[in-house]
Amino acid sequence: MRKAILTFLKSEDGPTAVEYAVMLAMIVIACLGAVQGMANATADSFDDSAAHLNSVLGS
Repeated sequence: MRKAILTFLKSEDGPTAVEYAVMLAMIVIACLGAVQGMANATADSFDDSAAHLNSVLGS
């Protein structure tokens, strides 16, 4: 098993697969950060809207 892994990593396919995996992980992390940021901004916007409506309606 170890020999097969070493052979895979020494061939051209091994490093290429690792590079793609690292790039994919970086893209996923960036997307998660962006989605989290948008979620926080959206929640803040809804909270502000609710506060304004409550002040106007007197609830």
